[in-house]
Parts: sequence; C-alpha cells; structure tokens
Amino acid sequence: MAILPATQERLQIKYLSHSSLLTSTVDGQDVIYGLSQTPKCLPPKYFYDEYGSQLFEQICQLPEYYPTRTEDLILSQYADEIARMTGACELVELGSGSSTKTRRLLDAHQRLTHSLHYIPIDVSGSILTQSAQQLLQEYPTLEIQGLVGTYEQALVELERTPAPSRMVSFLGSTLGNLNGQECDRFFDDILEALHRGEYFLLGVDLQKPKDILEAAYNDAQGVTAAFNLNMLEHLNQRFRGNFKRQNFEHWAFYNQELNQIEMHLRCLTPHTVKLETLNLQVEFISGETIKTEISRKFNLQRVQAELAEKGLKPVAAWTDPKDWFGLILTQKV
Repeated sequence: MAILPATQERLQIKYLSHSSLLTSTVDGQDVIYGLSQTPKCLPPKYFYDEYGSQLFEQICQLPEYYPTRTEDLILSQYADEIARMTGACELVELGSGSSTKTRRLLDAHQRLTHSLHYIPIDVSGSILTQSAQQLLQEYPTLEIQGLVGTYEQALVELERTPAPSRMVSFLGSTLGNLNGQECDRFFDDILEALHRGEYFLLGVDLQKPKDILEAAYNDAQGVTAAFNLNMLEHLNQRFRGNFKRQNFEHWAFYNQELNQIEMHLRCLTPHTVKLETLNLQVEFISGETIKTEISRKFNLQRVQAELAEKGLKPVAAWTDPKDWFGLILTQKV
C-alpha cells in the first residue's frame, strides 16, 4: 500500500523478520513438534496470514462474539479516566489489527491535548499499514512507528520513549490463548519492556455461562470455522503442504474443568499429509484432532493478584454491567 505524501513523515514501519513475519521459529520446528504430539496441536500464530487476519476482523463484528464490543463499551466509558491516570504517554499496542479500540484511547489523550505517539505491533504488515494510514488521516498530529512481527520480537525492539511515559496495551482476549507457563513468560517480557512507573493495560475475558462462550466460537455464519480451517491453507502455502480442508471440520467447546474454550480441527477421514519444506509426513486417523487454540476465561481478582506478584501493581480495574469482560490498568513498581 502506497504511503500518502501528507502522512509519510509521521509513519515508520519496521519489519522485524524478513524471512517470516509470523514466527521467530523460522524453520517451522514448532509445526513439526506440534504435529508429532499425541494429541496433535499447532500454534495459533499460524491463523494469521493476510486472509486469516481479515477473517478475525470479521469475527470481531459477529453478533455472537461479545468480547470486542464489550471491551469497547468499557473503553468508551473509561478511556478518559485511563488517560488522566497515565498522563501523556506513548501508546504501544500488541496485536493492533485494525486499531479500532485504540481510537478510544487516542481520542481521550487528544481531548487532554497530549501529544499522540502510537506503536502498533502486528504480524500482518498489510493490515498494520492500512490501519496506520487511516489513523494518520484521522489524527493530524499523530506519529506512528509500526512494528511487524511477533510480540516477543517487538517487545525487545522497543526503544526508550521520547514521551513522558509509556503504556503497553494488550486488548481483546488474547491473553487467554496462553497457558499458565506462557502467560508467566509473557508478563516477564512486559516487565522487561517497561521502565519503573510505566503502564500495562490488559483485557481479560471473564468466566461466564457455557452457552454464551460456546456460541461465541461457533457462530451461525461459520466465520470462525473458516478462520480455523484457513490455518491449513496457510500451512500449505508456507511449507508446501497438501492439507485438504474437506478432510477436517471445525470443533470448539468449553472445557469447564480448565475454564477454557478449546478450538480444534477434527479429522473426518484417514489420510496422509506432506509438508515438503519441512520434510514431514503426518498420518491422520478419523476422529483425531489438532488443537489450534485455547482461550482461557479468567477471574478478575485472581489475575490482578498474579500481576501484583510479578511487579505490575494494579492501579484500577473496570468491567461491563454483566461482568463479562475486564480491563486492568497496572503500573511497573
């Protein structure tokens, strides 16, 4: 996408990996490992080729998918309060996508006449560039320094901010995609990226009735199913594979014991798959699954306690009227 001359000086985009925008495991060892396990699994980052990123944006607009609109409701009510608490600061967003919810924070800082500096981080360079161009037209004083890559790559690339402070935001329900150990490492990465007194804003999907949760991942239009199955197409393109979509179906359910949604691709017929680039051949039997994602659902008080133990002191927390979603502002001590 061409950068308009009027906004070119206010936009920088840096690609953090030239051979792969989607993983620091460039050679696909994580795919080999995951498909060699029993049961099989794949990292959710392989959802996000360009088409997968577009499908996820569609998912966020679905009537069944409550997290996006619920979190946006919270932000619409409390963005001004957040901006007053943090003061003028550089906004860093992990998994920025279309940057829709970030506009709430940019508007709040703009109302307080704070200078606007935004660092969106996303694995999709095309979506990041497109959303950055739109933001620059909407906010005439905004400066953007986009980073295309994974969270791990981007957090270590952050330089000391010229702004009075910094706030890293992790909006949406993506924290739930990490298991306990991964979550612990992620918080360590956040701590390393922040200086004392700087902020971390976290969105968490809260525990709620099973029927609401399962509907959110099994929408009537089948967009989530298409998103899940598109991972196979991405692997085909990336590793010269021969996955056939018709050999699998989308399967998502709520595991009440672990308080998490699990998303799988379930095999419908026995067959063999080859991934030429990885020199990998995988046998599938009917009924077996590939786990592609978990989405843990949290207790708000418990998450705040974990953050405090890490050295991220909760400053404030907000929920919607139904207590479906939580937003937590913390500060590095």
